[in-house]
Amino acid sequence: MKIALIGYGKMGKIIEQLAAQQGHEIVLRVTSANRDSITPETLRTSDVAIEFSRPDAAPANIELCLNAGVPVVVGTTAWGQHLDRVRQQCAQTAGALFYASNFSIGVNIFFAINRQLAKLMATQPNYMASMEEIHHTQKLDAPSGTAVSLANDILAENSAITRWVNSSDYRLGDPALPITAIRADNVTGTHIVRYQSDIDSIEIKHEAFNRQGFAQGAILAAAWLIGKKGVYTMQDMLNLG
Repeated sequence: MKIALIGYGKMGKIIEQLAAQQGHEIVLRVTSANRDSITPETLRTSDVAIEFSRPDAAPANIELCLNAGVPVVVGTTAWGQHLDRVRQQCAQTAGALFYASNFSIGVNIFFAINRQLAKLMATQPNYMASMEEIHHTQKLDAPSGTAVSLANDILAENSAITRWVNSSDYRLGDPALPITAIRADNVTGTHIVRYQSDIDSIEIKHEAFNRQGFAQGAILAAAWLIGKKGVYTMQDMLNLG
């Protein structure tokens, strides 16, 4: 598999290392220094692109890939306001897009557990839902894209919770899900979903020890996407429902 890496930060370098170990070839590395010189013809030297850049750059990078006819796997988060437009372009170009707030297999199993727990707790009004996420200080978005995905799944299962808010904006009695975002040194990523009543607490937690799980999931998604048309997520690849 020939891969174009769009974004060559920490994640890009880990993807490069794992891809090489698995016999794949990185044929293009796109950085802020050479992004303006990248053309559709340049991208077509690859079978698939893996995009981990910045929220403000991701939509244009996706557009470039779709126009080039190159399937693109997107790990950048916090660009969801452009998703409808990107979906339309994917359909117009008969392209292929795979996006996820988190490519870790473990996290996506955690997503499925969260959805099931949210469904059960929707019938238990005495429990208050809350969330906490902890990441490294270089993370650009807060709450994390993973936390937002977890929150949106809870909202979809529980009509009594109308929205999510940053915990600092939460007021007692508000029908919202408070999310506490903590930034600390040398933390890859931890997410905790908690339901608490006056008599007990129920909690699920996912803790990442390193970034390799995210990189491995992105490589698996890239291989899975080749030859497909349309827009896909980890739920499609893993059949988690």
